Amino acid sequence: QENISGIRVVKSFVQEPYEIEAFWKACKNSMDKSMHLIKVQGALFPLIQFLSATSLVISLIYGGILVINGSISLGDFVAFNTYLVSVVWPIAAVGWVINALQRGSASMARINEVLAQQPDIVDSPEVKPVRHLEGAVEFRNVYFNYDDDNYQELNDISFSMGPGDTLGIIGRTGSGKSTIVRVLLRLYDFASGEVLLDGLDIRKVPLAVIREETGYVPQDGFLFSTTIRDNIAFGRLEASDEEIIEAAKLAKVWEDISEFPEGLDTVVGERGITLSGGQQQRIAIARALLKDPALLILDDSLSAVDADTEREILKNLREFRSGRSTLIISHRVSAVQDADLILVMDKGRIIERGRHNELTARKGFYHHLYEQQLLQEQLA
Repeated sequence: QENISGIRVVKSFVQEPYEIEAFWKACKNSMDKSMHLIKVQGALFPLIQFLSATSLVISLIYGGILVINGSISLGDFVAFNTYLVSVVWPIAAVGWVINALQRGSASMARINEVLAQQPDIVDSPEVKPVRHLEGAVEFRNVYFNYDDDNYQELNDISFSMGPGDTLGIIGRTGSGKSTIVRVLLRLYDFASGEVLLDGLDIRKVPLAVIREETGYVPQDGFLFSTTIRDNIAFGRLEASDEEIIEAAKLAKVWEDISEFPEGLDTVVGERGITLSGGQQQRIAIARALLKDPALLILDDSLSAVDADTEREILKNLREFRSGRSTLIISHRVSAVQDADLILVMDKGRIIERGRHNELTARKGFYHHLYEQQLLQEQLA
């Protein structure tokens, strides 16, 4: 399944012989184990039948002698052999049942290992009866590191955004941008500090409310192996075609969809493999826009989109999301330059903050990044 999904990568690196050999080894291992099982079964079942037949022969010979000697009657002899023949199949069936139970219990143990897993993050006993969020976010001196790693992915992070604000986060790869989102969505719990939603400690807000009121679009937006309509309407199954089309237009993907022979009924492949990277990202954005959440998070979800399309999508977002909170994470300055507040991150810290004009005037990291990307666009 993995090789089929990644067939383009396999072919581009000319690794078909290696992958075929690896697949053959896996098949041969399965075949060897199956042959061993068949050999055991091939030895056991004839042995069981042989023992059953032997017991019947012994019964006939010994019982016949007892009848001749007058120790038992002919009726007793016939009845005993009838019962003996009748009990052979139930005993064999018990063996079949035990075999099925053992195989089933082994399979069930693997399933239970998954089903018995408990989430690390659950609602606390102090959770408040919150039903809706306005979209205000505040981080106060937040520290976070994965597992027991000494490296701080987030180091003394503090910022705030009010309801209806647009926050931009920019920085190098691995600077901690996406980690802020994971903490905000409570995919991970932070080590120390405070995270507030609408002024309330995030640990006191129900998890279901946080995720219901948030629209999250990651860089590799996941698409299901179903129609484009179902993918866009995943967050609002009752949405009409008109609403779905409107969301697709806002995400600048409707023109692509309308060119497909089956339109919204086009079935995308596994993880959306039949679509381009840009189309996948824009469909994921349309899905989040249709949900119309209190807080929309775009985590570098325009990376596969060309600059012109990116500008049009951001323009649509500003108009459609007016009065609602939006958090945009990007490597491109163009994606965040219109934000109410821009955070520049490096090595888990906020090294600069402010609006676009303020940051460019400081001639710091943001200005250097802006000049570099401006030159790249001019060269392109």
